[in-house]
Amino acid sequence: MTDGVTAETAQGLTDASARRVRLTLRVDVDGRPALGHGKIRLLEHLAQTGSISAAGRAMGMSYRRTWLLVDSLNRLFAHPLVQTKPGGGGGAGLTAVGQQVLDLYRDVERQTARLAADRLAQIEALLGAPVTCPEKTVPA
Repeated sequence: MTDGVTAETAQGLTDASARRVRLTLRVDVDGRPALGHGKIRLLEHLAQTGSISAAGRAMGMSYRRTWLLVDSLNRLFAHPLVQTKPGGGGGAGLTAVGQQVLDLYRDVERQTARLAADRLAQIEALLGAPVTCPEKTVPA
């Protein structure tokens, strides 16, 4: 899975390296950022690994940071998105609601990219030459 949906994803093209423009989705709740591509990736890693610590490692985060994000997601929704298993090394996994939120987010992302693909291509066509910024790097 990707961090965001690019215009070529919406058009069914496979050469992602040819595109510079990427659409990402952030869901705000009560005027505050609540759910975006980072937390969604965390949920995906958690579903794949069955472990909060492994999901965090896959994203280059500390266990504490990972746990705080999971806890914030669990508190945000009416039902927890992540369920931990008791006992040493018990692991964790997505609840049915967690999987539903993940699926809904990715679906909205795909639908939005399809709707915006033409406009994103127009924006991309207006871009100048790529510029290297010392403070930030764009993933290859």
